[in-house]
Amino acid sequence: MSIELSLEYFPPKTPDMEQRLWRTIEALTPLNPRFVSVTYGAGGTTRDRTHATVARIRAETMLEPAAHLTCVGATTQEIDAVARQYWQAGVRHIVALRGDPPEGIGERYKPYPGGYAFAADLVAGLRRVADFEISVAAFPETHPEALSPAKDLDNLRRKLDAGATRAITQYFFDPDCFFRFRDRARAAGITAPIVPGLLPIANFTQACSFSQRCGARVPDALHRRFAGLDADPAARQRAAVETAAEMIHALVRGGIDALHIYTLNRAELTRAICAAAGIGPSGAGRVAPSPVRAVGD
Repeated sequence: MSIELSLEYFPPKTPDMEQRLWRTIEALTPLNPRFVSVTYGAGGTTRDRTHATVARIRAETMLEPAAHLTCVGATTQEIDAVARQYWQAGVRHIVALRGDPPEGIGERYKPYPGGYAFAADLVAGLRRVADFEISVAAFPETHPEALSPAKDLDNLRRKLDAGATRAITQYFFDPDCFFRFRDRARAAGITAPIVPGLLPIANFTQACSFSQRCGARVPDALHRRFAGLDADPAARQRAAVETAAEMIHALVRGGIDALHIYTLNRAELTRAICAAAGIGPSGAGRVAPSPVRAVGD
């Protein structure tokens, strides 16, 4: 089965990190991603670096870049101006997000004065600027601030109705969680593509900590798999690759035809996962059948 792959990077904070990012982009280009996205930091703190990275990808590579834009820390006029600059630079794809509060995840979100209040407003604004391809976020385990799963789906529908092209999910570690969410979305009348987001587990302790804050459940099976591996980097990488490859095969068996990988700017780990899943230069976009079990409890 063929699968459409997209990759996500975060912008560099130092010259050394910039060199690492470009080595990563070069190393992963043979995977032939449909697009590569570049994130903002919390509260939009890396906005300028995101813009510079996206512009360089557009100018110096054959990749299709997608720029993250959020509602945080800017007026509608400022965001519209950035969007116009992207369009003029040949960037045609925006990942439109509400964004996290500048104080960090878990703090109360407050719309920026004179800015777009929520992601649906941002999507509508981008549609007025130019005919962008627009991706938005979806939450298989429900956004931590949502009043209910149904309200969260209503919000996703508003973003799509405002003009978004597709939804990309927050990462999850149980494929069945994604399938249940997809089924609920379809039952609610949402027909746009919903692309699962996959997070490689580069550091299990950090993944657990971040997951607790953003509402992603870590199955007991993963705790058992990574137990005792803190002092063994090679074993940790093998566990990370096996976990991700099993998830990809389970998702493909369930009918997905697109996948978004949050690469963490780690080329070796991302390449190893794609190779284990049958996605690679010798047949980019192809996922080989596998008898491996799905990750779960």
